[in-house]
Amino acid sequence: MKEFNVAEVGGGSYRPLAILRWVMVIIFVSFGMQKFTPQSAQGIAQFISNSPFISWLSVFGLRGEAYVLGVVEFVIAALLAAGSFSPVSSALGSLMGMVTFAITWSFFFTTPGVVKWSLSSDPMAWNLTGEFLFKDIVLLCVCAVLFLASLPRSVVRLRTE
Repeated sequence: MKEFNVAEVGGGSYRPLAILRWVMVIIFVSFGMQKFTPQSAQGIAQFISNSPFISWLSVFGLRGEAYVLGVVEFVIAALLAAGSFSPVSSALGSLMGMVTFAITWSFFFTTPGVVKWSLSSDPMAWNLTGEFLFKDIVLLCVCAVLFLASLPRSVVRLRTE
């Protein structure tokens, strides 16, 4: 357990990763809060119903599925915040964040009408929903960096001290 790492106590170029952690905490708290509004519950319904990964959430009803996702996002935020002291929490929260954004990125491909593929001069065109989902690639990568930075140096050699 001592081999795991926490950015806040690291040195050199490793320490600024703490900024990424706290930005992700803010993002997950914000996303979690939104899931408790009727507008958000309605807005994510199309994604959930078409997802091969989370369509089972429909058993909780329209508001219930949003509540479940909101609670998960709050848990991820709490784990990331605790990760400033506990490298295992950092790794777990970051990994859960990666899974979250991988699933939301999959909506780009599973939700009808988000992307129109063609053989024209514009081979891929997406609507505003597609543009909204595109940011999840960056957020997934931030969580991946935090995850890798939390692992023992023997597993990943990311930095020098």
